[in-house]
Amino acid sequence: MPNIPALCRDCITGFSGKGRCPACGSPRVFRHAELWQLSIAHMDCDAFYASVEKRDNPDLRDKPLIVGGGKRGVVTTACYIARIKGVRSAMPMFQARKLCPEAEIVPPRMAVYVETSKQIRSMMNDLTPMVEPLSLDEAFLDLTGTTRLHNQPPAAQMARLVKRMEDEIGITGSFGLSHNKFLAKIASDLDKPRGMSLIGKAETEDFLKGQPVGLIWGVGPAFRQTLGRDGIRNISDILRYDKDDLAKKYGDMGLRLWHLARGQDYRKISSTSKMKSISNETTFFEDTNNAAILDGHLWRLSVKVSDRAKTTDLAGKVVTLKLKKSNFRQLSRRITLSSPTQLADTLYLCATQMLQKELPQGPFRLIGVGLSNLCKGELADRTPDLLDQTAPIRSAAEAATDKIRKKYGSDAITKGRSLK
Repeated sequence: MPNIPALCRDCITGFSGKGRCPACGSPRVFRHAELWQLSIAHMDCDAFYASVEKRDNPDLRDKPLIVGGGKRGVVTTACYIARIKGVRSAMPMFQARKLCPEAEIVPPRMAVYVETSKQIRSMMNDLTPMVEPLSLDEAFLDLTGTTRLHNQPPAAQMARLVKRMEDEIGITGSFGLSHNKFLAKIASDLDKPRGMSLIGKAETEDFLKGQPVGLIWGVGPAFRQTLGRDGIRNISDILRYDKDDLAKKYGDMGLRLWHLARGQDYRKISSTSKMKSISNETTFFEDTNNAAILDGHLWRLSVKVSDRAKTTDLAGKVVTLKLKKSNFRQLSRRITLSSPTQLADTLYLCATQMLQKELPQGPFRLIGVGLSNLCKGELADRTPDLLDQTAPIRSAAEAATDKIRKKYGSDAITKGRSLK
């Protein structure tokens, strides 16, 4: 124990030995035999959207908070106080209200979240150019070879990063360190919020044994049931199979299972990874085939996707409509545009066109709008639709609306269809 490396998470002092930090006396000391050797990190903000809302409104700080919308919407994010009551992301709002009736509920403010994410991303880039974002609030970092540059090992760099986030931006985060991406992401979830966890090479095999198969990326509820029927419920069960047998049984996913069950992940962190799509969806309290209700949701979803595209300076050529029927069967339809767009008006018109063809298949329990085949926002809406002479007028009206909403808030001006 005396020689095990230790790190104080408050003053970022490295030392060896038991007890509190010898420099500042803090009890927030982390110890691990491979503390100074691991360099693949995953950082995940703690309940990001809810944290931003509590930061900007101190009156919410000690209250259960849900970020979401409407009785028929879904939970976008719930703070940890609300999670204690069982509230989870993607849960229908009516269910969340039953579990935590005292919760404060606020609508998402995507532009604020994007701006905060940019600040965090800048701090990550100060450590290494090898940053691979997964979403607004999480990313992988490859800190290999950065010890000499920053005069401290990767574990200390990550501890300093989350401390800086909390001190300068008011947002907390948790991080994991390991020898590959798969294990680093698992580690970041082990001690939330404000957590730090490591999975070393020496402990990888013992750590994974007995873990549920759902821990493996790509093993969702449906595949988990399939594996369960085949007698595979935990990672130890996978280890009994030969690689070829798993490949024959489950294809490429079988090979993935074989490697990840052994803690083998050879993917590199790529700083060139790009967002592939932007989407938003809502689940209804009751299945509906009401054209007016669906139309109102389509407009609100189109606005949300458009806002996200504009704030991230992206545009897309493929508009997607997602529908889920009462029997949970999912329908997905798409339209490819002649040029990229980020306009809510264009998204709405395309989605409406697709919905009209699918209405006879209703009722529906979920509806969603997506934008993909993304590119830089500067390429958006350059080619006018010569067959739609009112398009330029609607585009100018949307630009004027955006300015008003940006200055006075997202609810400052709305269209009549959004009230359906």
